Amino acid sequence: MHGAHGDVAGQSVAGGNVIDITTMNDTHVLNNQYNKSTTIDSTINARIGDIGGSVGYTSQSVCNSAGVSTDPTTTAVRSNQECHSIDPSSTVNAKIYNIGGDIGLASSSVGNTFEEDTNAPNAPLRTNQINSSFVHSTVNANLSNVGGSVAATSSAIGNNAQIIHYSTGN
Repeated sequence: MHGAHGDVAGQSVAGGNVIDITTMNDTHVLNNQYNKSTTIDSTINARIGDIGGSVGYTSQSVCNSAGVSTDPTTTAVRSNQECHSIDPSSTVNAKIYNIGGDIGLASSSVGNTFEEDTNAPNAPLRTNQINSSFVHSTVNANLSNVGGSVAATSSAIGNNAQIIHYSTGN
C-alpha cells in the first residue's frame, strides 16, 4: 500500500476452537475443547509507504477460546480446554516508511483462554486448561521517517482465565 492520504489498518486472525455462550436462564454449561492441529498461524506481511495518516496492523491466533456470560439464579460451568497444536503462532512483518501519523503494531498468540462473568448467587465453576503447544508471537518491523509515535507489542500466553462474579444486590 502506497500513497494513501488517510489511515491504513489491517488485521489477521486464526482460531482453532472458539465458543461464546450468553444466557439469561439457569444454566449448566459443559465446554470441552480439544485441538491437535498441526498449526494455527496468523501472519501479516506489510509494505507500507507514503501514508498521510496513521498505520495499524494486528495479528492474533488462539488455539481454544471460551466465553460464558450468564445472569440467572444458578449457573454451573465446567470447562476443559486442551491445546496440543504444534504451533499457535502470530506474526507481523512490516516495512513501513514515510508515515505522517502514528504506527501501531501488535501480535498475540494464546494457547487456551477462558472467561466467565455472572451475577448468579450460586455459581460453581471448574476450569481445566492443558497446553502442550509452543505458543509463539513475533513483531518484525523496519520503520523510517515516522511523523508520530510508534508502539509495537507482542505477547505469547499459554493459559489465561478471567473469572468475574458480581452481586446485583438481590
